[in-house]
Amino acid sequence: MARNRYFEDEKIDSFNPHNIRRILRYLKPFKKQVLIALLLMAMAAFADLMGPYLTKIAIDRYIGEGNLQGLLWISILYIVLLAVNGICIRFRVLIMSKTGHKVIKRIRKDLFQHIQKLSFSYFDSRPAGKIIVRVMNNVNSLQHLLENGLIDIITDLSRFLVILILMFNLHFKLTIYAIAVMPILTLLVFLMKKRIRIGWRDVQKKNSNLNAYIHESLTGMKITQSFVREDKNSNIFKDLLASNRKVWMHTVMLTHSIWPIVLIINTISVILMYLAGISYLDKGLVSIGALVALLQYIWRLWQPIINISNFYNQILVANSAAERIFDVLDTEPDIIDIPNAIELPPIEGRVEFKDVTFGYEEEVDILKNLNFKVEIGETIAFVGATGAGKSTIINLLTRFYDIDQGSVLIDGIDIKDVTLESLRKQIGVMMQDTFIFSGSIADNIKYGNLDASEEEVKEAAKIVYAHEFIKKMEDGYNTQVNERGSRLSAGQRQLISFARTLLSDPAILILDEATSSIDTKTEILVQKATDAVLEGRTAFVIAHRLSTIRNADRIMVIDNGEIVEVGSHDELIEQKGFYYELYKAQYSRVI
Repeated sequence: MARNRYFEDEKIDSFNPHNIRRILRYLKPFKKQVLIALLLMAMAAFADLMGPYLTKIAIDRYIGEGNLQGLLWISILYIVLLAVNGICIRFRVLIMSKTGHKVIKRIRKDLFQHIQKLSFSYFDSRPAGKIIVRVMNNVNSLQHLLENGLIDIITDLSRFLVILILMFNLHFKLTIYAIAVMPILTLLVFLMKKRIRIGWRDVQKKNSNLNAYIHESLTGMKITQSFVREDKNSNIFKDLLASNRKVWMHTVMLTHSIWPIVLIINTISVILMYLAGISYLDKGLVSIGALVALLQYIWRLWQPIINISNFYNQILVANSAAERIFDVLDTEPDIIDIPNAIELPPIEGRVEFKDVTFGYEEEVDILKNLNFKVEIGETIAFVGATGAGKSTIINLLTRFYDIDQGSVLIDGIDIKDVTLESLRKQIGVMMQDTFIFSGSIADNIKYGNLDASEEEVKEAAKIVYAHEFIKKMEDGYNTQVNERGSRLSAGQRQLISFARTLLSDPAILILDEATSSIDTKTEILVQKATDAVLEGRTAFVIAHRLSTIRNADRIMVIDNGEIVEVGSHDELIEQKGFYYELYKAQYSRVI
């Protein structure tokens, strides 16, 4: 299954010039820098293009007449122009390099900020590795276009026109000979452009697949080694590399084939000019200086053409990257604030689900006409088989997903009518899958409350009995933990996550399998702390270990998306229904 998934290519639209225009809009705040760079390039081009003309003057006026003084002065002028050319190019590169990096930074920032706003459904269907590629590799692919491409194409087009004017001015007929083969080049480039564009798009796809597989493999390394999948995964990776290399080599071959074509056609044009020029010299129709200048200009004429063809390749690469960048930026979050959404007032804690129906996929309902009310300060526990819909209820309460029908009310206010930020700031969620960020332990605990003091951090850790193991670590609360908290045990990660949730001081607290990775001894301590923390707060607890929810005010048994039983632990045991069977089965396994 993994093999098929990572060999699938994303569906991206064909070439769209609008994407390039959108990228170039990022240069608007840097108009001044771009104009200065253009001015510098114009000065450099002028200094460069004067060279052949000075050569003509030197040959026709000074060398032929043996005027050493005139030759000396024109040589000095030539050297000055070369210096001007070099200095202008150097400062242009510095200015556009800085500008290009700033633009790349802004694009990457916009992309990252937008990704954080996207709904869970977006991440459900996309491997993290492919998203990373869009933030890093695809944005990097735009760098050369932004730093050099735009300035170069304007300069090269201008140089091309100026050179043509100078050549026609020197000798009209010889210039016609020189450019006679240009339609051939135009035709060849036109025939190749579609294949090159498709090739670079395929390269982007293969790179995305490769990075996605690498990311998943690193994340699941423990599982890979546990099931001895190293050889199998290596073969999959080898096939992905082969596929990537095949597409890359094919595209690079196509891209770089333009240069030999231009070189061959350029050589043909020079040969034609030589043949015609020798004939014209014999007839006295052209001077030696003019012919030498024309030959120098013909080489300079083809350089802009080569640069323009290379720029076209840059455009194709940038378009492939821009397609993926704007595919993300144009993806609208499923969960957004409605127009004129209000700020949710401080929550008291009254919750109501009214006729709620929801499914992650169309025509597949997970919850069906769900109805229940929760009073202020009440602790509600959800139990049921895996997939019954327990976590879905929590996801809807926090608006990680929007319901299909019905309404969810907090203190009588429909949560769709309030801003997401004001809603989620007042609800503390501790997920079953605890996540620890790289950084210090204190940073992880303060993640939901950056203004918390050191004492508040320690107090939260003490309540959940994390303080004892933290202070024994080499740097205490300043101890650096690795990505995903790999230095910590599963129970320690759970306790830190618990402290993080408590420190945010939520009005409504959600514990989704919050004690699933804690040993029995620690669970007893955490349960005491939980009872104290839950006091005065509305709380929702999901637990497979029924012993952890005995003290809940009400237990709701969920089966097939519906509430089939409601009551306290003792009441449900007396009913000897669904909950009783779950409890008996779990208790018998413990025995």
